[in-house]
Amino acid sequence: MSGSDEASRDEKVRGIVEQLTADMQLRPQEDSEKLLKQRLDDAGIASDDEEVSRLARDVQQRPSQVD
Repeated sequence: MSGSDEASRDEKVRGIVEQLTADMQLRPQEDSEKLLKQRLDDAGIASDDEEVSRLARDVQQRPSQVD
C-alpha cells in the first residue's frame, strides 16, 4: 500500500473522538474516559492516561449535536 488510503494516528484519534462525542450525547451516563480508552485500544492506538483524560474532557465540552 502506498499509504494514501491509511489514516494517520491523528486522523484515527479524531474519528474515534467524533464517534464518542455522538455516543456520549445519546448516553451521557457512560464513562467517557473508559469508553475512549477502550476504543483507542481496540483500534491499536497507544495512548497514555494524560492524553485519554485530555481527549475525554474535549468530548465532554463539545456542544450537543442531538436535538
